[in-house]
Amino acid sequence: MILQEKYTLANGVEIPKLALGTWFISNEDVVQSVKDAVEIGYRHIDTAQAYQNESGVGEGIRACGVNREDVFVTTKLAAEVKSYNEAVASIDKSLQKLGLDYIDLMIIHSPQPWAKFGGNDRYFEGNREAWRALEEAYNAGKLRAIGVSNFTKADIDNILDSCSVKPMVNQVLAHISNTPTDLIQYCQDKNILVEAYSPIGHGELLKNEEVKKMAEQYGVSVPQLGIRYDLQLGLLPIPKTSNPNHMKANAEVDFEISDKDMDSLKNVKHIQDYGEASVFPVFARE
Repeated sequence: MILQEKYTLANGVEIPKLALGTWFISNEDVVQSVKDAVEIGYRHIDTAQAYQNESGVGEGIRACGVNREDVFVTTKLAAEVKSYNEAVASIDKSLQKLGLDYIDLMIIHSPQPWAKFGGNDRYFEGNREAWRALEEAYNAGKLRAIGVSNFTKADIDNILDSCSVKPMVNQVLAHISNTPTDLIQYCQDKNILVEAYSPIGHGELLKNEEVKKMAEQYGVSVPQLGIRYDLQLGLLPIPKTSNPNHMKANAEVDFEISDKDMDSLKNVKHIQDYGEASVFPVFARE
C-alpha cells in the first residue's frame, strides 16, 4: 500500500511517498483534514507559510493520536523572504505556529516573490541568503531536511555553487500533460527528490477525454491515474483535498501503468489554460 512506502532523501531521512496537500484549506478546517488523513493512513502533511494554516496543521497533528515522529511535516518559507535575517525569523515563526519542536522538511516556496514570478530577476543572492538560514536551522536540528520549490536548473545551480548542505527536494508542478522532464532528470541526477504538486492538473485533467479513456481502461479514476503516473516517474505526489473519500481514493493506486501507456501519457497535449487557477503564478501560461 502506497501510504506505507517511503523514499529516502540524500541525507538518509525517510519521507512517505504520498502527501496530503493543504493549499486552500482554511486554518479551522485543516485540523479535521489532518486528523482524517492520518486516520486513513497518511503520514505526510504538506503546508506552507503562504497557506496561512500552519497552526491548524500543528493542532491536527497533536490531536491525531499518532506519535509526532511518525508524521512527516513539510512547510515552506514564503516566496517573498529573500534575506538571511527574514528567513531566520520566518523559520522560527513556522515552528511557533505549528507548535512543533522540529519540522521534517522546509523548502523555499519559490525562487522569486510571487509578484515577480516569471520575471528576469532570479533573486540569486536572496535565495542564497534564505538557504543559509535553512542550513543553519538544519544543522541546529530544527529541520530534518531542507529543499526548494519551483526552482529551475539555474536556480538550483545557484544554491549548489555556494551551499554547505545540498537541497534534498525540489517541489514542482508535474502532472500528465505538463511534465518538466529535463528538470526532473536533472534533479534526480543530483540526488534531489522531485515532489509533484497538483498531480491532477488542478482538476483540469478531469476534462481530458484521452486521459479519462485510459483511466477507464485501468478501472481507476483520473486522479488515481494521475497520482500513479507521478509515482512511476519516481516523483512524490501531493494531491490536495479536504474530502476523506477523496483522500482514501487518492491512496488506492496499487496498480501499474504499462510502459506503452506511460509513453502515451507523457505525450498528452499540454494544458494551456488552468481555468480559475490561472490567476496564480505557477499556473499562468505564456
